[in-house]
Amino acid sequence: MIALRLALLFLALLIDKAIGDPPRLWARVSHPIVLFGKAVAAADRRLNAPGLSPAAARSRGIVAAVLLTVLALASGILLSAVFSGLWLLGVVMEVIVVAILLAQKSLADHVGAVADALTQEGLAGGRRAVSLIVGRDPQTLDGPGVSRAAIESLAENYSDGVVAPAFWYVLLGLPGIFAYKMVNTADSMIGHKSEKYLHFGWAAARWDDLVNLIPARLSAIFIALGAWTAENMMAMRRSLRTARVDHGKHRSPNSGWPEAAMAGAIDLQLAGPRIYHGVPVNEEMLNIGGRRSASPADIDRAIKVFDHACYWLAGVICALLILAVT
Repeated sequence: MIALRLALLFLALLIDKAIGDPPRLWARVSHPIVLFGKAVAAADRRLNAPGLSPAAARSRGIVAAVLLTVLALASGILLSAVFSGLWLLGVVMEVIVVAILLAQKSLADHVGAVADALTQEGLAGGRRAVSLIVGRDPQTLDGPGVSRAAIESLAENYSDGVVAPAFWYVLLGLPGIFAYKMVNTADSMIGHKSEKYLHFGWAAARWDDLVNLIPARLSAIFIALGAWTAENMMAMRRSLRTARVDHGKHRSPNSGWPEAAMAGAIDLQLAGPRIYHGVPVNEEMLNIGGRRSASPADIDRAIKVFDHACYWLAGVICALLILAVT
């Protein structure tokens, strides 16, 4: 069973890297993440009633997190059963589903669009492009801030959108990757510390922290390996050192690992003070000894490291597959 999952994941990684998410397809049908988002929104509407006490809101948030996870697991189990009865067609369909739930090409494309917009349209274009991939207020960002935001999003989402789905698919198959994407979607929608979700979204945020615990650390290793082949050995050492020393400076127990690794990989300061939804977030800089001013060229360098990190992930999956079948 594990060998089959590794084989299907390897194929899915190749397909996702080459094709990504065709816009024309998702203009006609709903992407699975959209469906997960609708489930989260339904739970929010039904359970997060106005006027709840903090304790009641937290309790209902726990119920929402459990129900959403169970729904995702059940959906994955059902789909696995359907695919197993379709023989070769089922195998092909599972590979396609897994590829859809990965985000290698789409992530690189979206982040690359920020560099293109900054270069071709200036600050206004860069702010508009980066607003599609980050939660911070784009109007508070200057040119270097836009570049740093894009690079931070690339590093964080390498963990959330590539390594973590692959990790949970290897462990639990379709139920695992479905559950992970549901948890991650819930965290992005209700796991932030706004007045409405401070208590209701607590469980979603903590659950997301837990399921990303191992993948985030693996992501830092893969980014460091990507820095080695994309840059040089010194970049790999700097990446590993920065991840080890600076990951704890980040407000997230997990995001600091890939972001610090990327900061070291391209020798650039990342994170630091910024504004989310009008609320200032005061945070230390990652890789304080690195360059302060970021540019579109740094985005391109980060994408190259990201691409190589994806190749390393696929290579490790292939190596594990060989070990599993011998």
